Amino acid sequence: MSVLTLASDPEDATALEAAEAHHARLAGELAGRVTMLLTAVDRDPIAAEKIHAGLVAYCDRSLLPHAVAEEAALYPAAHGMPEARLLIESLIGEHRCLTALVDALRNAPSPAGAAADARALQVLFEEHMAKENGLVLPLLAMTPEVSLAALLTDMHRRLANNGRTRSAQEDQNVEEGQDMQEGQVEETGGCGGVCGCGGAAETAEPELDVREVPHALRHATVFGALDAVPAGTAMVLVAPHDPLPLLAQIEQRSPGVFSVEYLERGPEAWRMRLSHR
Repeated sequence: MSVLTLASDPEDATALEAAEAHHARLAGELAGRVTMLLTAVDRDPIAAEKIHAGLVAYCDRSLLPHAVAEEAALYPAAHGMPEARLLIESLIGEHRCLTALVDALRNAPSPAGAAADARALQVLFEEHMAKENGLVLPLLAMTPEVSLAALLTDMHRRLANNGRTRSAQEDQNVEEGQDMQEGQVEETGGCGGVCGCGGAAETAEPELDVREVPHALRHATVFGALDAVPAGTAMVLVAPHDPLPLLAQIEQRSPGVFSVEYLERGPEAWRMRLSHR
């Protein structure tokens, strides 16, 4: 059944597709960051600490605000429908579980201690998105009395307002954060072993194999993984084909930031090292 068949009007059909694409980006980036954390824990503990911190920041910046905006703008309309009331209440409960898992990540004493919670967060979020994509969004889109497009516009307005408030708070604390980082560099000395200069033993590079990742999530998963790669380090990407369009998107997204070195060129796998300059 097509999206146009499900939606009550073309505007809602377009909104439905956009919402599903946004969910794919969120889930993909989370999957990439979690994968990088799980691989770095065993291979490079120092890099794992930075990836762990980046994962928590991503959840605070994107996942949790998304949940809050959904509850304020999207869920009330569906909760008013008798056939969806219990589903929405269960999804709100899942939001509480997602928040608890992020708090567990935040308070984990080490990246290794956070690994299980990170994987649980990824699984729960993907299942949560599947319910919204398969049940909630289509129900709203095919209900003539409800404008899914208007609901999503309100939701994204709330997200934008949240982002401006958060940016102001971050700007207020940026100088203090920079001072703390400088103090940490002085205490540890060297580069922490991430650039191969001898500060610590060189470690194996984490590998992201996207051959089994659903196509809809694949590019977002790579972007999330690359966002988790600290400067001066690299990751190895394994793809089912030569990912030239993906590499072009990476360069467009982060001009000059990543260099590419092919390690294997098919026929079953293409392996390449993406180095963060």
